[in-house]
Amino acid sequence: MLGALPPWLISPPPLLAAALVAMVLVTLAGLGGGGLARLMRFFGNLVLLGVFAVACLRFVHLDPSFAHFMPSIGLPEAQVSGGEVRVPLAADGHYWIEANVNGTRTRFMVDTGATITTLSAEGASEAGITADPLRLPVVMHTANGDVEAQTARLETLKFGSIVARDMDVIVSETTGGLNVLGMNFLNRLKGWRVEEGVLILTPRHPQAV
Repeated sequence: MLGALPPWLISPPPLLAAALVAMVLVTLAGLGGGGLARLMRFFGNLVLLGVFAVACLRFVHLDPSFAHFMPSIGLPEAQVSGGEVRVPLAADGHYWIEANVNGTRTRFMVDTGATITTLSAEGASEAGITADPLRLPVVMHTANGDVEAQTARLETLKFGSIVARDMDVIVSETTGGLNVLGMNFLNRLKGWRVEEGVLILTPRHPQAV
């Protein structure tokens, strides 16, 4: 019987489990009366409010369009610094960089069509990056259909003279070992452009190397 249920229902993430428990408490409180029912309703609503607040903060931190508002709400913003970096176009028509992720050398393909930077399961394991258990899985749209992936956060990503810190990433087992540098990194730069086949990355706060 359990085999017919989706994985997220058999073993729900902590946020989802907390929300389900809170809804059960509120429902049971509605069936009864007295002080105990009011107490159950209070705690149930309190847990639901907490789950909603955490979910909102997770969404804000994951969505790169909110990057400029992060300092005002106390969330860590990925910091990018260093001199201008130029990346030549490879023979396969893509831009590739060799980055240092948490001290581990990792190869990335730059993809302006990717919203979030993605690490393969192998790349994440080598860099000591594990999925965040407090976050719900995300759905990735691939050529082979929709697949679930986990979210995590890397401490540092360095290449050339550019450094990004505390950046959200997706960890997926379906990339075939491919690591993708997405827009949540590029949006934190002062700018990026392509000139004569060369990708030029300009940080917001250039520093001497």
